[in-house]
Amino acid sequence: MNARNLTLATIAFALTFWAWNLIGPLSSSYTKQLDLSPGQQSLLVATPVLVGSLGRIPVGVLTDKFGGRFMFTVVCFVSIIPVLLVGWSNSFAALIIWGFFLGIPGTSFAVGVPFVNSWFEPARRGFATGMFGLGMGGTAASALLTPRLVDHLGRAQTHMLMAVALAAMGVIMWLMARNSPRWQPATEPALPRIMDALKQKATWQGSILYALAFGGFVAFSTYLPTVLRNVYEFSQSEAGLRTAGFSIAGVLARPLGGTLSDKIGPIRVLVISFAGAAVMAIVLAFEPRPEIPAGLSLILMAFFLGLGTGGVFALIAKLVDPARVGTVTGLVGAAGGLGGYFPPLVMGAVYSASEEYTFGYILLALTAVAVLLFTLRIGRDLRRNAEPEVAKISY
Repeated sequence: MNARNLTLATIAFALTFWAWNLIGPLSSSYTKQLDLSPGQQSLLVATPVLVGSLGRIPVGVLTDKFGGRFMFTVVCFVSIIPVLLVGWSNSFAALIIWGFFLGIPGTSFAVGVPFVNSWFEPARRGFATGMFGLGMGGTAASALLTPRLVDHLGRAQTHMLMAVALAAMGVIMWLMARNSPRWQPATEPALPRIMDALKQKATWQGSILYALAFGGFVAFSTYLPTVLRNVYEFSQSEAGLRTAGFSIAGVLARPLGGTLSDKIGPIRVLVISFAGAAVMAIVLAFEPRPEIPAGLSLILMAFFLGLGTGGVFALIAKLVDPARVGTVTGLVGAAGGLGGYFPPLVMGAVYSASEEYTFGYILLALTAVAVLLFTLRIGRDLRRNAEPEVAKISY
């Protein structure tokens, strides 16, 4: 039963993440069609990330109250509306408005983590959340397939196909998914639960770590097609293919990060993640030649960020009471999504000013080093202050 529900949750996560990333792979065609500036293009790409980030807070709270089965179903069906309206939009204003609501499918992350956690024992939750993280492959599927579907079917028809898939997934989750027998609905009001979660050190620590790990992954997944087109002059389909490779590397690294966290501790996994991301950012700052070393550096960047996304929630799963994982996940997930919202805007501004992305990569490297130092401090605090068994599993 736990394997079936993990599988269903992962598929639903992948599909909703595909829907969440429908705009990014088509950014160059929107730019050409609507004559957008680099700043407008960046805003268009980043807008769905905003709601997909902040929306995780209420969705996580509602998941604690109503359960993952109900909330997955709701997210799938509600997402149909913005998916269709974005597909029918033909102006920048309309795309911004409905792209804002396209963030709704991105909130599914805050549903899946507590849903999956409740099905597994604490010692297996790093593995479970890591496997669930394979659903991030929806971004790879979108980068690879959305431009090709639009080329063959048209944009409106592609969005209609996604709407049908979301409706089918909503029905499947309602009929086939089940909440864990261990899960108990939260009964206290939402605001006190949020305030209680905000008082927990693990919430703030996880938020900072996830803002870089997942935020970096989302930022690259949504904005990389634009970077590849501007720097290396790839076509939309060529950029989409390479972005899909980036996303796949990050997706495959996430369960590895979760599994390694169960074995060697999430702090060690996070140290490896952020150190690797900092080095790759420095390499990319020199705008190396395409494929090798640029392509290899991007794949390694995705790998290190993917390790980090698995490590963060392995840490949270070990430190947070299961009854509050949904609320904490919503807050941490929001921080991660916001971490992916701002980089495209920064990169767009950097490119507008200098027609290169070097300064943006340098900022990323400096941020990764700062978060690496913060991670080491968390590890020291856990060894010093936590109970022996907590310190053991966390470091």
